[in-house]
This record gives sequence, structure tokens and C-alpha cells, in this order.
Amino acid sequence: MKRSIKSKFTLLLLSSFLICNHLQGQAADSLKFISLPPQQFQQSYLKQRSATLADVREFFEYKKSRIPGAINIPSSGDLKKSSAHMDKNCALFLYCTSGFRSKRVARFFHDEGFLKIYSLDGGITAWKKAGMAVEKKHVKRR
Repeated sequence: MKRSIKSKFTLLLLSSFLICNHLQGQAADSLKFISLPPQQFQQSYLKQRSATLADVREFFEYKKSRIPGAINIPSSGDLKKSSAHMDKNCALFLYCTSGFRSKRVARFFHDEGFLKIYSLDGGITAWKKAGMAVEKKHVKRR
């Protein structure tokens, strides 16, 4: 009987440790934006009533290929100016090549007061690998 209580206590202690460790290991960014794999990213975008899809790569990358319907907001550009012209209540879907720049830009937009921000996990590389559509039609800089 004593051994059973000790085993249960050990199991409870271990479970508590694992749960706390998982929560502590959760990136603070997950509270600022949601990172989604390609299919979920697309589904979430399509479900929104009002959303902006933004490619945060440089223009020379954007003009080669992009997700259909995406606008270009380069991460190296004036993000403050871009954010001033956008609705903060509108869902914002961001992507880049690998997901690194879009996460950095997502943090910026969160700090600017945007409420619904999504980042494409793995970027357009993962998007293409998943067989999702890309647009290659020539575009001119605005």
C-alpha cells in the first residue's frame, strides 16, 4: 500500500514537471502570432472574412514566385509606414523563404497592435514542397 502511494506521488510529480517544462519551453512568440504549416495556413487564410496575405521577402524574390494574392511588404523596408496603412483588426498572414523573416515581422506587427497574426511555418519553401500553388506571373514594382 505504501509503495502504491509513493508510485502515484512520483508519477504525479513527474507529470507536473513535464507539463510545467512544456509550458515554460513554449515560445513567447506563440502568444504574439500563430505559426502554421502550409495546408493550415491556407485554410485559415481562406476562412477569414478580412485578411492580408503578405510576402515579406525582398522584391526580387517576390517577383520570381509568390503565393497567389500576396502583396509584397519587404522585411527590410519601412514596416512602420506599412503598418500605418493597414487595419489592425484584419488578420495578417505572413511568409518568407523559410519562416525566419516572417516571424520577425510578425513580432513587429504584434508590437504595433495587430491582433491576428499568422506565419507560414517553413515559408514558401515548405509551401512549394507541399505542392501548393505559386504564381510566377511578372509583376512590376509599385
